[in-house]
Amino acid sequence: MSLALLGDALLYAVLPVYASEFGLTLGWVGVMLSANRFIRVFAYGAVARVTQSIGVRNMCFVAAATATLSTSLYGVGQGPTVLLFARLLWGLTYASLVLATLSYAVEFRARAGTRIGVGQAIQRIGPILALFGGAWLVGTIGAQAAFLFLTVPTACAILVAFTLPKERVRAQKQSRPTSLARPKPIDVLFFLQGYGVDGVFAFTITLIFAREASLADAVLSGGALLALRHFAEAIAAPFFGWIADRVGARPVFVAAAFLTTIGFVCVASGLTILGAVIMLVFRGALASLGPAVIAQSLDVDEDAIGPMARMQAWRDLGAAFGPLATGFALPFASAELQHGLVAIALALGLAYWLVDHRTAARRV
Repeated sequence: MSLALLGDALLYAVLPVYASEFGLTLGWVGVMLSANRFIRVFAYGAVARVTQSIGVRNMCFVAAATATLSTSLYGVGQGPTVLLFARLLWGLTYASLVLATLSYAVEFRARAGTRIGVGQAIQRIGPILALFGGAWLVGTIGAQAAFLFLTVPTACAILVAFTLPKERVRAQKQSRPTSLARPKPIDVLFFLQGYGVDGVFAFTITLIFAREASLADAVLSGGALLALRHFAEAIAAPFFGWIADRVGARPVFVAAAFLTTIGFVCVASGLTILGAVIMLVFRGALASLGPAVIAQSLDVDEDAIGPMARMQAWRDLGAAFGPLATGFALPFASAELQHGLVAIALALGLAYWLVDHRTAARRV
């Protein structure tokens, strides 16, 4: 996953300000940054069923190969058609890898939070290197040439896939995984977090810096903050996952969601760097806490792939609408205003989840 994420991570920092080099308008940039999410939303159920059928290890091998292909297409593609195909291919790739990594991590439920957190930390190494080193490459050799360069380390993921352990055969309750169903309150939170962090923030951060800096400097600054997202996840996910295993994932999840909301408030108020740091650190915590909340609610013999697919689908639905809506809304609503609206929505979503949980507890 770490190697596969190289091209996707850099694309978020580069595409909004180098759109013309790829033959895209700003509206098309929003489409490109959301297309992979949209296909994942509806593909998670099918991907989960295929993974159950062929095995997690085999799915990782296929996904490593398609990740290499999609990254190379960023380097040679011009115009919407080729790049849209690359983004859709990456969407299926990521869906496969995220379910595979979570499946390995929750094999031992009692330590699910810690294992998910450590897995998230390892996965963030590639994006951190891509956003720091890749941003420098873009300024040195050009945007598309940088993606061709990243194709080489991405291809190493194919070799890594051969080293993965085969799953232990054991009897499990396997439900038929579906991507979307009627949203529960926690699904609403997953949706809003995806919309805000992976949509509004990721799309606009380089544009905010570009108001007062050159494009190259804006990419470096925006890339640094987007890299902080991955770095924060690498640090926060294992730590908060470890806490979740000891005190329960739910209360820690509530605290992290609240502080993520505070980060959006700060960006909306003009405190961009402070807000980004707060938001990204606690978004990193949510990376392990969300799956941990679900894993702790499952029986020991219950298959985790289906529930994890549902969680990822709702988060990605929000992350898909985020860039798309942001790109078309920017002429009418500033980046700061959109961050403020997300903060309000997150506060309401968190309150909705807490009220629903207390109502359910009283019924019991």
